[in-house]
Amino acid sequence: MAHTAGWLRRQLPGIVAVALMATLFQAARLPAASSAELESMASRFGFTPYAVAMPGGFPQQTVRKVNKDYRHIDAWISSVGAGIAMNDLDGDGLANDLCISDPRIDQVVVTPVPGARADRYAPFAVDLAAVPAARASAPMGCVPADFNEDGRMDLLVYLWGRTPILYLARSGATVLDPSAYQAVELVPGASGRGYAGPLWNTNTAAVDDFDGDGHLDIYVGNYFPHGPVLDDTKAGGVAMNRSMSHAFNGGEDYLFRWTGATSGAQPTVTYEMVSDALPRDVSKGWALASGANDFDGDNLPELYLAHDFGPDRLLYNQSTPGQFKFSAVKAPREAFVPNSKRVGADSFKGMGVDFGDIDGDGLYDMYVSNITTTFGLEESHFTFVNTAQNVDDLRARFDDGKAPFEDRSAPLGLAWSGWGWDVKLADFDNSGELQVAQTTGFLKGEVNRWPQLQELAMTNDGLLEHPSFWPRLEAGDDIGGAQRLHFFVKDRNGRYTNLAEQLGLAVPVPTRGIATGDADGDGRLDFAVARQWDAPVFYRNQSPSPGAFLGLRLTHPAAPTTGTTGTTGAAGTTGTPSAAGGTDEAAPPGATEPATTPEPADALPAPGSPVVGAQVTVTTEDGRTLLGRVDGGSGHSGKRSHEVHIGLGRDVGGPVQVHLQWRDRAGQVHRQDLRLDPGWHALELGTQALER
Repeated sequence: MAHTAGWLRRQLPGIVAVALMATLFQAARLPAASSAELESMASRFGFTPYAVAMPGGFPQQTVRKVNKDYRHIDAWISSVGAGIAMNDLDGDGLANDLCISDPRIDQVVVTPVPGARADRYAPFAVDLAAVPAARASAPMGCVPADFNEDGRMDLLVYLWGRTPILYLARSGATVLDPSAYQAVELVPGASGRGYAGPLWNTNTAAVDDFDGDGHLDIYVGNYFPHGPVLDDTKAGGVAMNRSMSHAFNGGEDYLFRWTGATSGAQPTVTYEMVSDALPRDVSKGWALASGANDFDGDNLPELYLAHDFGPDRLLYNQSTPGQFKFSAVKAPREAFVPNSKRVGADSFKGMGVDFGDIDGDGLYDMYVSNITTTFGLEESHFTFVNTAQNVDDLRARFDDGKAPFEDRSAPLGLAWSGWGWDVKLADFDNSGELQVAQTTGFLKGEVNRWPQLQELAMTNDGLLEHPSFWPRLEAGDDIGGAQRLHFFVKDRNGRYTNLAEQLGLAVPVPTRGIATGDADGDGRLDFAVARQWDAPVFYRNQSPSPGAFLGLRLTHPAAPTTGTTGTTGAAGTTGTPSAAGGTDEAAPPGATEPATTPEPADALPAPGSPVVGAQVTVTTEDGRTLLGRVDGGSGHSGKRSHEVHIGLGRDVGGPVQVHLQWRDRAGQVHRQDLRLDPGWHALELGTQALER
């Protein structure tokens, strides 16, 4: 007994320490949902997976050919490029078409969503050789938008190895196939008899009216420095990041300002490339994702850039028609908040971004994907909650260079999932609360390479930019290859829980892009997922008892069927400035309207030009404020449809108060209040909102 007592006295400090740690852990541990709660939450949702039809006849690959300097890391270089978008491409009034960039065939495919009416047209690949092709290039993503303003949906395809290509919908097309599109260069003079443009390596693009002139502009974010990344006949001319947390040697980014367009059988659109719109340390980040959204209520969208290997950037928009102006804003320093958790100063690996009102205060918050793998790279995702009192307070903070956002990812249960990529905040059961869908995973193979990646993360920054110092990462190697799609749902404690396994979504395949839209018009958001080196998948939403919803298709008034739709010069449009600081449209001096060409009776309809950037605020009878917007394509490589979808909850049966705010084609801002019944509505937004 004496021996036992002596041993206890000697071990007492350790025992007390362990007991104290256990007590503190129990006290600090956040609440977790029980099995019964998980089943109850999962019962609200239902998703059925469908295979997506793809065209045949293309050579298949499992890894890309790369520059000789990258050959030993060809799997790393080949880890991106799977993208997906949902939209109405054939004009039937539903977001039931997909635009997919597929690395397995290095093609951009247009295909109907599976299920009912999937026989509307045959899946096809757009003609990447319709303009002169670079020797070694590959598509990375597709952004649908109406770039030439004729009411038909066009496609922006961005690539590695060349500048982006615009595919403009022809007005007389009777079937959706490759001939329905006219390919034009985004960069003026990029091609002539052959491709003569720069070797960009674009990984993200965002579309919105950035200068407030009433027309869509384009942000292009490049990842690698310009060079022959995919040219396996070349050695040199390429580099890697100079730091794992502070690299500013990526490819330059650019903004493109809309200057004019025509419609018809040979449609055109022209853009002015603005190379100095962003500060150099912002422009030279390693851009993997971007998102545009108006935070402060002035209908000028802010721009968030998610950067690999360095700080993300939130850019406050102070542009005027014809002149881009952005300034980077940062979260202020606070005690006990590390730089890695501050907007504009983080050191994590930004992969995806989306916006939504997570805490229900009527202000937009942000969710940002990073790398969060236990015993891998243990960062965290960001749930940047807006702490401003209102939009006026937010604008004042922005004017002072401050970003009033606080990362609450850990207490919300959204901090960790895996190697994150695209993320979409949406209400899939119309409960009035946002769910979070997120893709994860990197390389799928047989040989675990996490140890080598950890060693790489500790490598001296002076060596990192030289590919020869990187460890081998080739076909067959695995880094997070079994990580799965995540689907976070808020529980009764206000904390999010991943229900992907309960819902049958947790397939062990690396995923990249998420696209959302209501493909069948039943008010329940469906979604599609692009998977890296695997087939894409479509999930039809069959949630059993969804709440009410408000769905809005917001379009500009119809443009002329052919001819010039507008032209802007260096200082804005050629029309007369309006009282609101915008401009009225006018044809360029001396321009004449071509003769109108009647369209075939069976021509594909024009569904209307979405009012990208329009903001929607819904106020319910019980005092809740719900936000929605026409998104121009935020995210990593997944693009939601242009319809506004807002879940109202299960207790809403009558009309709701709706506040609309938008810019017309002349750049003037309009605001209007309406009372609308739940369900789908088509509104034409000119000087006022008119239901079609």
